[in-house]
Amino acid sequence: MGKKSELIRGTSKCARFFVCDTTQVVKEVQNIHRLDAIATVNFGKLLTAAAMMGKDLKVADGLISVEISGDGAYGKMVATANMKGHVKGYVGNTSNAKLVDKDGNFVRDEKGRIKLIGDGIMQVRKDIGLKMPFSGMVALENQDIADIVASYFLQSEQIKSVVALGVKLNEDGSVNRAGGYLIQLLPGAEDDFIDKLEDKLRKIRSITELLNGGFSLERIVELLYEDISVFEETEDVDGNHKKKYVENFEILEKSEIEYKCNCSRETFLKGLITLGKEQIDEILKEQGKIEVECHFCGKKHQFEKKDFEGVF
Repeated sequence: MGKKSELIRGTSKCARFFVCDTTQVVKEVQNIHRLDAIATVNFGKLLTAAAMMGKDLKVADGLISVEISGDGAYGKMVATANMKGHVKGYVGNTSNAKLVDKDGNFVRDEKGRIKLIGDGIMQVRKDIGLKMPFSGMVALENQDIADIVASYFLQSEQIKSVVALGVKLNEDGSVNRAGGYLIQLLPGAEDDFIDKLEDKLRKIRSITELLNGGFSLERIVELLYEDISVFEETEDVDGNHKKKYVENFEILEKSEIEYKCNCSRETFLKGLITLGKEQIDEILKEQGKIEVECHFCGKKHQFEKKDFEGVF
């Protein structure tokens, strides 16, 4: 087992931030769901975004669910996360969507883009114990998960955000590095902070390159804030430049992220009971047993006639 996935969150005068290394979690996901390279990259990014959004829930038993429903070959994905750093999810079956045509060329939309995710929506549900869970959505105008998440925050929650998500694969298609950061402007803060930040991000290496370069999460935060919030003062007596932070930041928490499914035999049994006695008897007559597989972790549960005795 590799180094555990971790996340730090913090705040500064203008913004709050989440930075994470999700390498281990994305490796697990690729193995559990036996994902190909394209699915690993896209789903790995969605899971990374969900992990950061989950850490912002404020309620210990709250849950956030991020669902992408697009008409592309890789357009169906669900990721859920909570405040404890537990994430899980699955990639839906989109085998009826064609990635290549009969001549072996990529299928493109009217804008000439390859339809990996395609057109549709991303929906976010936050269940924080209220009667009605909060729900927001955004159209899939972009094919990159980070852009979709940034548009969601702007359109649904009116929060200006910078989102960077990365999954780098090895030549054999296995996961090399995965991670991301989410920086959000605080209410009343100057818009130009985000503009400066976006300008800065065009110049620095990607999150996966930084992680590969041995950068700790703390060092990455420092790097993100460095140029936009620091000016060089005059040289000190030894001729060294002194850095002065204008935008002080504070790290509030560092925690682990893990892929954790809470499925149980009892939950599946309750679900099966809702089918009703007639349908259950019919399946048992035909197959002798009922087997259910968890979408999230692939675990299989088997039920026989005796499991339903005394239920109806």
